[in-house]
Amino acid sequence: MKSVFVFLLVFLVPFISSAQAPVEVLDSGFVYELDAAPTPECHASTLASTPQGPVIAWFGGTHEKNRDVGIWFSRMHKGQWTKPREVANGMISPAERYPCWNPVLYQQKKGPLFLFYKVGPSPSEWWGMLIKSMDGGKNWTKPERIPSPFLGPVKNKPILFDSVLLCPSSTEHEGWNIHMETFNLKTGSWSRFQAIHPNSGFEVIQPTLLMHPGGQLQLLNRSKQGIIVETWSGDGGRTWSPFGASILPNPNSGIDGLSLKDKMHLLVYNHSGIPKGKWGGNRYPLNLAASRDGIHWKTIMILEDQAGEFSYPAIIQSEDGLVHIAYTFNRKTIKYLRVKVGGG
Repeated sequence: MKSVFVFLLVFLVPFISSAQAPVEVLDSGFVYELDAAPTPECHASTLASTPQGPVIAWFGGTHEKNRDVGIWFSRMHKGQWTKPREVANGMISPAERYPCWNPVLYQQKKGPLFLFYKVGPSPSEWWGMLIKSMDGGKNWTKPERIPSPFLGPVKNKPILFDSVLLCPSSTEHEGWNIHMETFNLKTGSWSRFQAIHPNSGFEVIQPTLLMHPGGQLQLLNRSKQGIIVETWSGDGGRTWSPFGASILPNPNSGIDGLSLKDKMHLLVYNHSGIPKGKWGGNRYPLNLAASRDGIHWKTIMILEDQAGEFSYPAIIQSEDGLVHIAYTFNRKTIKYLRVKVGGG
């Protein structure tokens, strides 16, 4: 009933207008040019803001799922992205190597930069890995495997509660299901809440987490149903409301959201659904939308509107209030923007 109610309210409750959330593009370009690509393909970028400046990571190799796919990394230095370098791979032994997947960066306020990523032959069989840096990504620790059954944040960034990271995660080995994990920064211990509404009729993965007043949490999820699926929690992510259809389409492609310091929420997503009888839809256009309540969304910027693959976005806010966005650009390079939204 909630999803039906939302659809009815779409025409009754005004969206945030572009005048209320103007977007000023301060910087826009590629992390690397096509003629300097370190790998034939790339995908699934992630961002963090460090004391040394913005950093970005992605997976790259011959093609997704190939054994040579590793995790690549670049730092913003004097207004330019440094030459990409591989900081992690799936080498198990001299004779055994697996592809890497879906890196997730997270910078502690007083502590190391984390780089979570996955290794394995496929998303149904992968496992979680973690490396750390104390100098903004110049140097990294040796890879450590996250203890099973934990995966860490599966695509999108975690949120800090006191000294605990709340990590949105998902699995694909017994259907598509989402769950929440926690990582205690003081003890280094992991815990996991049960899967959220398995067998609900919605097939969802790769949740992104928004924070609302009063400690209420919202998960927005990629789905096979042609729409972004939402669920809400009022107890720190332990229990969640029934899944409901948001007002936003989804072509079975990754999304990422952000709760700004001024309580506005942003979402980067492909504004397209799934044609009937198809497995997925177009990964274009790519939109930036804003909302005050997480329910009613208004497009405030179209990042890409031509045909192509513009997908798997990442979005963060740095300490100066600016918003940083990155996404896959036709699997050939990573596009990056630094913008000012609203009052900044």
